Amino acid sequence: MTDINEQVRRPGAKTASIADAMDDDARNQPEADPALLDLVELLFFAYRDFTREPDKILEEIGFGRAHHRVLHFVNRHSGLRVADLLDILKITKQSLGRVLKQLVDEGYIVQEAGKTDRRERLLYTTARGQELADRLALPQLRRIAHALDASGAESQSCIGKFLSEMVCEADRAQVSQLLKAGAGARGRSGEPA
Repeated sequence: MTDINEQVRRPGAKTASIADAMDDDARNQPEADPALLDLVELLFFAYRDFTREPDKILEEIGFGRAHHRVLHFVNRHSGLRVADLLDILKITKQSLGRVLKQLVDEGYIVQEAGKTDRRERLLYTTARGQELADRLALPQLRRIAHALDASGAESQSCIGKFLSEMVCEADRAQVSQLLKAGAGARGRSGEPA
């Protein structure tokens, strides 16, 4: 009987494992800067606390972070096409389908056919959806405002630039346009509520 742990080797066959390849990559990289590792950890902790309060609110109504992301973007970008939402979130139709169905079924979002292309599905928050989006955003806005106040007057533009640079280079222009378009756009009519 062959030992399943024994690797079968053919002449000329590559036998390096994924772990070996990762070890080679690690040997070819400079040692990680401890200050950068500290920033990585700070990002983990900041995200944990940034999402903590909204997570509690979402849990009370049987929703999760996926619902929050969808609701956030639909609320900020009234009339957002489903195809654009998929691109923003970098998820599949199947992943979005379940979450979107719940938000629609429970009255937080409405879908309408496009005016020029009836196959398009346009998304809008309802008054109930706007209310929930605001409730979820409030603790996050307070946390960000406090952090900016504590960081000094110039911190907002510096942190904005830092976060922009953290976005994949190929997506930065799209994200920048999305931020510009989102200022003040909310709800079914596209007017601020």
